[in-house]
Amino acid sequence: RFYLPLVLASLPAMATGEEIPPALQDSWGDFWLFRFFVNAAGYASIVVPGFLLIQYFKRRNYLETGRGICFPVIKSCVFGSEVKSVHQEDGSLPPRAEPTESSTARQVFKLLFCAAGLQASYLTWGVLQERVMTRTYGATETDPGEKFKDSQFLVFMNRILAFTVAGLYCALTKQPRHGAPMYKYSFASLSNILSSWCQYEALKYISFPTQVLAKASKVIPVMMMGKLVSRKSYEYWEYLTAALISVGVSMFLLSSAPNRHVSTVTTFSGIVLLAGYIVFDSFTSNWQDALFTYKMSPVQMMFGVNVFSCLFTVGSLLEQGALLESLRFMARHSEFTAHAVLLSVCSACGQLFIFYTINQFGAAVFTIIMTLRQAFAILLSCLIYGHTVTVVGGLGVAVVFMALFLRVYARSRMKKRSKKLPPGESPVQKV
Repeated sequence: RFYLPLVLASLPAMATGEEIPPALQDSWGDFWLFRFFVNAAGYASIVVPGFLLIQYFKRRNYLETGRGICFPVIKSCVFGSEVKSVHQEDGSLPPRAEPTESSTARQVFKLLFCAAGLQASYLTWGVLQERVMTRTYGATETDPGEKFKDSQFLVFMNRILAFTVAGLYCALTKQPRHGAPMYKYSFASLSNILSSWCQYEALKYISFPTQVLAKASKVIPVMMMGKLVSRKSYEYWEYLTAALISVGVSMFLLSSAPNRHVSTVTTFSGIVLLAGYIVFDSFTSNWQDALFTYKMSPVQMMFGVNVFSCLFTVGSLLEQGALLESLRFMARHSEFTAHAVLLSVCSACGQLFIFYTINQFGAAVFTIIMTLRQAFAILLSCLIYGHTVTVVGGLGVAVVFMALFLRVYARSRMKKRSKKLPPGESPVQKV
């Protein structure tokens, strides 16, 4: 019975061919694959009973036979209250009003406000993310300190604040009449939780610049998921830019391979976690895109997804007993508390800036701003945390961002030609 833990503990060393860093070999339970399955088991303990209940109500034809005070809640969660919209764009953001009376100066000010808000939110979020996952807390001359290890708790912190912000926004502003069955948000929520968890865990094994480039390369799996989930077709230039992005990322990764410094080494575990992040995140964006066939606003989407995210994460944390341990860690280290809260604030504010920017200026301008943010994030991480980038790696980064800008340019040209959004354009972009 001790054989399985021994095998799980030895897998990281077998995969990388090198000694496991002391911070990662405290116990076999610290191995990411084991934690992944434990977290998944926690989610399954909520998903499976929920699935059985949904099937029960559907088989009973509860929509016609149900009565009582629970009927509105069950109807909203299982059946919804409205049929799908004929046109998908009805569920997305309302059409952008062209600035007729607004002065040029006012539009420039709005653009600068959006750019500054997005850059400040996500650059701060990136710096804090790397700080929390790769550095110790409470270090002194005699005590090396301790690292925070539970990525799921950070996901919970982000989601609980995003849920609160979205709920307040929906309560204070006029929103479309909601019609989607609530349980459908759980699919995007589950994949969103897993993608965020993989993103945090990957920083234990790879550098932040590598993770940023991997995010840029998620265009490729998003296109693949689009074909599988939504049966979408793509233009030749989309395949070309996707190929250029993969070439640039490969140049960066291969140029970093000889560097064996602990903070920049790309291990097998890190690559697997990044792949998991990209796959889960690609499914999230495509499923959300499909959900927009119902009449809803992006903030309603944000609220619905985060409701289930809070339910899944807090349930799993309580089952593992990790919630109290994480709270005790916060009590021991006030600096970590400040970092975790600020991380959540940046995540929630960033999502609101995304919605406002796309509503005011469209997806093309938003994509340009976020592409610049990724470049600034790499530069900032290298300056603060001392990551090194070789000449070949720098060329790879340049190829990636050139492909991203080419993609934005081609898409804007196609949009002007067709006078409508190109296929696959989603009003909510996961960044």
